Amino acid sequence: MAVYALNLFDISSKDEYLEYSRRSVKEVQSHGGRVLSLGKFRESVQGGISPRTVLILVEWESKEAFDSYRNDPQLSDLHPHRENGTSNYIWHLFDKLEDLRPLLKD
Repeated sequence: MAVYALNLFDISSKDEYLEYSRRSVKEVQSHGGRVLSLGKFRESVQGGISPRTVLILVEWESKEAFDSYRNDPQLSDLHPHRENGTSNYIWHLFDKLEDLRPLLKD
């Protein structure tokens, strides 16, 4: 079952994040992920979290596909660029739903 990874973060080092972004789209795709949306923060309408500058929404074929990307030893040199190039990182996974009925059932 597909999962969505919501990535919210600030860029702390443009050089480090550029190193990550140069390879990440290809690597995400090779592990069963697809970037659905990129966004730049506009305004806070409601909510209690501190705003982050960047939004990336990635659809993964499965939780296992996501885990394979995170844990692939051949990418051990890639992930530190993301970690060193960002701050205030929020990375949440959501299960894909066709509609909200499963959440609204008693």
